[in-house]
Amino acid sequence: MRVVIDTNVLVSAALRDRGPQVVIEWILAQPDCEWFVSPAILNEYEAVLARPRFGLTEDLRTRWRELLTRSTTTIEPAAIEFPRDQEDAPFLACAIAARADYLITGDRDFVEALKLLATTILSVSMFKRLVCDTAR
Repeated sequence: MRVVIDTNVLVSAALRDRGPQVVIEWILAQPDCEWFVSPAILNEYEAVLARPRFGLTEDLRTRWRELLTRSTTTIEPAAIEFPRDQEDAPFLACAIAARADYLITGDRDFVEALKLLATTILSVSMFKRLVCDTAR
């Protein structure tokens, strides 16, 4: 299974240690799952995790950085236009290039992207319910 994970899911996992972290840990534990990122996505992950308002310690940010380095597959997708929200474009481009099965997000803007790709776009709670919980 090929997945792309939106930044809001990663940040929620780092902050709350609940559903989003369970989903990320489940994905990482599956030998047939591959988490795809692009350099732009990695840069966004890093920048958002470093925002002072989240109050993440340097140790915690380092742990997430190391996890991302160890556990993701980096690809170089072609740029695409997504007028609804250009900040979402790197995630859509990555999903298209990776031929991802799932794009996991908490952002409702991606609903309009359904026409652009074959990837299934799910919230983290829906992914947990439909994929993680049924695979046991």
